[in-house]
Amino acid sequence: MAVELSKSSPRMTRKLQALGCFIMLFMLAGSAYAAKHPVPLDPKADTSTCIACHEDKTKGKSVHSAMAMGCTACHEIRVNKDITRVKLITTTPLALCLTCHADKNAADIKGTVHPPAVRDCVKCHDPHSSDYKNQLLKATSGDAKENLCLSCHTTGLNVPEKGSRHAALDMGCDTCHVTHKTGDIGKVEFDFHLKKAPPALCVDCHDVKDAGLQKAHQNQPFEAANCVSCHDPHQSTAPKLMAKFTHPPFGDKQCEVCHAPAKDGKVVLTQTDAKALCVTCHDEKAKLIETAKVQHPGAAGDCTECHSPHASRQPGLPKTNAVDICLGCHSDIADQGKKQFHHQPAFSQGCATCHQPHGGDNDHLLRAKSTNALCLECHGPDAQPKKLESEHLITIFNGSVKLPDNYFTKNKVVVLPLKFGTGHPVAAHPVSDLLDPADPTKVKTPMNCLTCHQPHASAQPDLLVKDQANNMAFCSTCHKDLKSR
Repeated sequence: MAVELSKSSPRMTRKLQALGCFIMLFMLAGSAYAAKHPVPLDPKADTSTCIACHEDKTKGKSVHSAMAMGCTACHEIRVNKDITRVKLITTTPLALCLTCHADKNAADIKGTVHPPAVRDCVKCHDPHSSDYKNQLLKATSGDAKENLCLSCHTTGLNVPEKGSRHAALDMGCDTCHVTHKTGDIGKVEFDFHLKKAPPALCVDCHDVKDAGLQKAHQNQPFEAANCVSCHDPHQSTAPKLMAKFTHPPFGDKQCEVCHAPAKDGKVVLTQTDAKALCVTCHDEKAKLIETAKVQHPGAAGDCTECHSPHASRQPGLPKTNAVDICLGCHSDIADQGKKQFHHQPAFSQGCATCHQPHGGDNDHLLRAKSTNALCLECHGPDAQPKKLESEHLITIFNGSVKLPDNYFTKNKVVVLPLKFGTGHPVAAHPVSDLLDPADPTKVKTPMNCLTCHQPHASAQPDLLVKDQANNMAFCSTCHKDLKSR
């Protein structure tokens, strides 16, 4: 609410001053917009003038230290034609916050930054004072109405009837998390803003010497294990916070299939090594790895380099996730992840969407014989994903790859209007090899999807090669005649 003032009677002025006590003086907006002030002010008014009506801004269990610097440290008063306006001294609240909190500037931080901290400090913090530490708008504990974190996150809410929920959630999110903590990318402590990395974080509450905990782990040594490799730290559809996917012997509590009794505090396997143990059940994978026309060197080693022998959040039991499990070795592709635009399967769904992880018959371990056949499995007009309605999944590549049933719609997968090998990016434009009209057995101009597109990432939309923009200059790299027009 704003009232425009010109010359008013003293009585009217007093009424408006009283009304001003119920109106916020400072509008922290995302632009240079300035609120009309309900009473006239001198441009050089000091803090005491503001406090006369806005004393509540100085009270609270947590008061912003900037308040001691005075209101004009953040706000300025402007008077134009008898209209008083109050605005921030910067164009945005974020810019103002960074004048003091430069260490929170996301542009200068190497690591995972909490999204609101990238641009919107006042989404979580009151700029003046609050009843909660660090001037938070709400507490970091309690139910969905009370907990600030649950304004965006749904963690711990709507737990399935037969599922489980970590009791630590009731202690508050800051029991385990430090919202602004950042550091090396790839380290769980920093990627998830944890106080410590597991298991150190977990054993602060869970005593590894507890008899009940040891019994639950079949008296196997677990104190140095990564707890979140088997347990979800927030909630699960299964009891005991177990991860969604479990290795059958582990899930069925048949630990003796793989483990002998521990000796000298160390794990003892029932076979000489992990791979020898895995192939007792997964012999077909061992044969595939050994006989593949194109072999994957990473698959020839210890199976547990890539797979968890116990549990995972994803099918196939990757030790991390379907993307990072590959990028640990393929650092060249990991570097491409720094580019702004990603091919969804490469950096979200998982590398095995397009590649065979254990070995195959095609170059680069592709799931199709040619580049175009691979791309058109999703982007071609004849693409026909098969539905697995009971599992709420769809499959591609003859059932060898499973995807969520809403994968194509959620990711807005573009289906190209191709006909007779032409039609992209414009009508009649070829997408595959151009044959020599004089000799159809010969290729005049080699062409496939990679002629124009990068398969993993790009600095520009449309993933065009060499990070080029989608314009006529790009087209002229092949169509030289365009330059003369």
